[in-house]
Amino acid sequence: MRRSSYPDQEVSSINWQAFKLILPYLFEYKKRIAFAMSCLVFTKIASVYLPFILKDIVDTLDANSTGTDSALIIVPLGLVAAYGLVRLSIVVFAEIRDTLFGRVTERAIRRIGLKVFRHLHSLDLDFHLNRQTGGLSRDIDRGTSGINFLMRFMVFNIVPTLLEIVMVVTILFVKYGIWYAVITLSSIIAYIAYSVFATELRTRYVRAANIADSSSNTRAIDSLLNYETVKYFTNEEFEAQAYDQQLSTWEQAKIKNRLSLFALNGGQALIIAAAMTAMLALAASDVAADVMTLGDFVLINAFMMQLFMPLNFLGFVYREIKGSLANIENLFGLLAKAPKVQDVPDAAMLNLAEQGDSSVTEASIVFNNIAFAYNAKRPIIKGISFKVNAGEKVAVVGQSGSGKSTLVKLLFRFYDVDSGNIQINGQDISQVSQQSLRSHIGIVPQDTVLFNDTLFNNVQYGCPTASEDEVLKAIELAHLSEFISSLPDGLETVVGERGLKLSGGEKQRVAIARTILKNPQVLVFDEATSSLDSHSEQAILTAINEVTKSRTSLVIAHRLSTIIDSDNIIVMNHGEIVEQGNHQQLLELEGQYSKMWQLQQS
Repeated sequence: MRRSSYPDQEVSSINWQAFKLILPYLFEYKKRIAFAMSCLVFTKIASVYLPFILKDIVDTLDANSTGTDSALIIVPLGLVAAYGLVRLSIVVFAEIRDTLFGRVTERAIRRIGLKVFRHLHSLDLDFHLNRQTGGLSRDIDRGTSGINFLMRFMVFNIVPTLLEIVMVVTILFVKYGIWYAVITLSSIIAYIAYSVFATELRTRYVRAANIADSSSNTRAIDSLLNYETVKYFTNEEFEAQAYDQQLSTWEQAKIKNRLSLFALNGGQALIIAAAMTAMLALAASDVAADVMTLGDFVLINAFMMQLFMPLNFLGFVYREIKGSLANIENLFGLLAKAPKVQDVPDAAMLNLAEQGDSSVTEASIVFNNIAFAYNAKRPIIKGISFKVNAGEKVAVVGQSGSGKSTLVKLLFRFYDVDSGNIQINGQDISQVSQQSLRSHIGIVPQDTVLFNDTLFNNVQYGCPTASEDEVLKAIELAHLSEFISSLPDGLETVVGERGLKLSGGEKQRVAIARTILKNPQVLVFDEATSSLDSHSEQAILTAINEVTKSRTSLVIAHRLSTIIDSDNIIVMNHGEIVEQGNHQQLLELEGQYSKMWQLQQS
């Protein structure tokens, strides 16, 4: 079963450390937060004062119930108007608070989201090869949603409710006696304790549902991204059953979750009913004994209603706050992941001539006794040394798994070598910034992945600041013009997700055009013509030869016919160089290259 690489972590208690992670982003607007908090206090003061107006209205009406003088009616009407004005002020202050603090939260989410996005792009290739896109996107979404929920409920629910509880309990104690305060406070404590206890019991069901949700989402996205593979092997039903199995796990977790929610809500309702009954019975007794007025009875009832209405959501809020804090920690956990490949402190810029400079050919590449392994138990590159002189075209050939493409990854510094070093113009690439290194190298990969965008934008991606004329010129050099002119929408044709609407050869020509537009000093072709027919291959080779003039180029090739004009050909086998020389020299050796040539020719 495929699952998210980042399942919900086990949370036994609230970890308030997550607040420290987001506070720096919130305090960017200190004045706005202070104003929002002031509105919050004013809202609660007005809210607590509201039952007193209600009490005065009831008492006035009760006292005047036998009178008919119109002057006596004016007083309760004024109180009713005051009641409406206070209720309006509560809404106005709450809206101002929400508007002010909403801006703070949204800006924090924006900044954190951007930081995570940039950080994910800074992580090494190994992380991205092992991640699962569905689960990762879910965790990012949950993390940002968690920040929003945490801020909204802490500021708009928890803090105001605690403030109101303190005010109401104090008023009841001072005005009506200790028993009213004791009943109110004890019922609230019992309510909170039960909510926390019941929520803790049901958290595992919520967590199981979240894990199943991430797992099913990952499975669905993984299957859809590999749509063609599913079709090739007619495994639609297999994928559907596997997805349904994930959904079944989610369904069972949700059923248990729902039953536990019933127990939580039932217990909360029992505590509220008992507290309300006890308070109203005590108040009714005092009214009957003329200790308090009918208005006081209404006031106590209003206070209890105001207190327990927000507490109704306490179980939900408590669980969601725990989940939000865990999700926030997961999100910041991504930020805590350090890339395995990092620039050294004060890394230098790769010293190459600027694009278009006449001395652009001064880009020699040296692989100096390099060794590398993805896994220590299985060496991939074993002490390889060779040089690509400035302006030369050097090809690397060999059987699958010999380490050819790994050389490209090491050149781009997607991984650091285990020993030895790679130099460009005498500079160790581990000592220069990754950005400057990669900006000087262009690649046409074996498996070209395009953005779900137009053909024009996909080509322009090689140099986002390029003009339309420059893009069209690159398209022409890549021999894409005829193909584009045959499309109804031309350059505005959307290529589909990962370029699925284009053939392999068409995608590679788009990749070549993109690299031409980048205009780098070093060119790398990783099986660049592997998906082309013979006619297209010759056209592309002509373009490649034009582009590689006076430029240093490294070609990873399977078809030997595409690299016979190379200045040097490196033959690899099991991570080692077994032969090297030009095409004619290698044929005369009658070694591995010669056998590969004869096999392909036959």
